[in-house]
Amino acid sequence: MTPSPDIRADLGPDPPDEVVALAQRLQSERPVPAAAFRGELRRRLVSQGRPARLRMLITGYATAGGALLLAGALSAAGLGPLAA
Repeated sequence: MTPSPDIRADLGPDPPDEVVALAQRLQSERPVPAAAFRGELRRRLVSQGRPARLRMLITGYATAGGALLLAGALSAAGLGPLAA
């Protein structure tokens, strides 16, 4: 059996046949949403369009994420608000 490209690379060049069979079975039996659901979801997403203040939302989320990363880094270094 030749391994699928979806099998993790850290298994090595010759993964066990059981792993290959399981990966192929999981791939073939993966559930797919009904066509009606997918169509309705697409129509809803397309009709909504972009938020009015998309750039402001992106900037706000990026700033909040950066502040949390900074607080975590400072705390790990023993200097931040959560330093022990």
